[in-house]
Amino acid sequence: MVGGWGNLGGGVTQLLMGSIIFPILKNLYDGSAEKAWRTACVFPAVIGLITAVCVIKYTDDSPSGNYSKMKKQKTMENVNARKSFQKGANNANTWLLFVQYACCFGVEITMNNASALYFRDEFGLRTESAAAIASIFGWMNLFARGLGGYASDKCNARYGMRGRLWWQSICLLLEGLMVIVFAFSSKLSTAIAVLVFFSIFVQAAEGSTYGIVPYVNPPVTGSVSGIIGAGGNCGGVVFGFCFRQLSAKSAFIVMGSLIMVSSLFSVFIAIQGETRLLSADIFKPMTERHQKNVDVEGSLDLRDVVVDTIASSDTSFSEQAVDDTIFT
Repeated sequence: MVGGWGNLGGGVTQLLMGSIIFPILKNLYDGSAEKAWRTACVFPAVIGLITAVCVIKYTDDSPSGNYSKMKKQKTMENVNARKSFQKGANNANTWLLFVQYACCFGVEITMNNASALYFRDEFGLRTESAAAIASIFGWMNLFARGLGGYASDKCNARYGMRGRLWWQSICLLLEGLMVIVFAFSSKLSTAIAVLVFFSIFVQAAEGSTYGIVPYVNPPVTGSVSGIIGAGGNCGGVVFGFCFRQLSAKSAFIVMGSLIMVSSLFSVFIAIQGETRLLSADIFKPMTERHQKNVDVEGSLDLRDVVVDTIASSDTSFSEQAVDDTIFT
């Protein structure tokens, strides 16, 4: 939900910049669209600077407080950043999710950049109107990314990690399909309707991805999260090149096809101690023992973190002993 509301800034920016600030500045510059657009870019830069100052001055590094103070009080251990990054980068699951996140958040970045121009050029709209329609994509972040994460949690509660992976694949597959349908939408009303569903599945896939991230390697979740998050930015760059080199329709088709291919990557995700996408008991709910864990703790998160953390430092432990400790 927090990530979704952060991404909501893309929709707000499209609306404010293209439909409010740009027309005002265009009138001030006697109709010069180039001067108006260049000047409009100053506004988000100033807001970003103010936000950065507020974050540094008024917020903590974590819910437990600032890292520097916690280290002095010895309530937090010093972490070797290089070793943490190496552990995260050496995990194949990190890179599979890197590609999948490139195919959802990377698509969102691309749409924030290209959708207004597409609606203007394809349907002959004024810049102000095109920007207002394009902002719909970002506004879906109000609920869609949080919904994707919530659905992932529900799937996990019933089917374990297998459920999360199935939901991840479904979101990406439908997202890619919607991109291709969008490319062939010749009517404005149809394009807007498809854009809404396209956006919902993009945001849901983002939320679903970060429902999986904490399980990859719990002791180095920060590094894993950072690498996978960078995948979104890389995806934006790659898809941006597609729109530079190809026609808009061809670029959308290529992008949609790559997204659908990425949905297959879930098959190869193998997290220690978790069920895989194509497990033998693929359509069966979790065992009674695992369901009991869910009922007692609300989810498998606590048990999984304990097991993975101990396993990283001690190979002679018993998972049953961990369960007995937690649930007695």
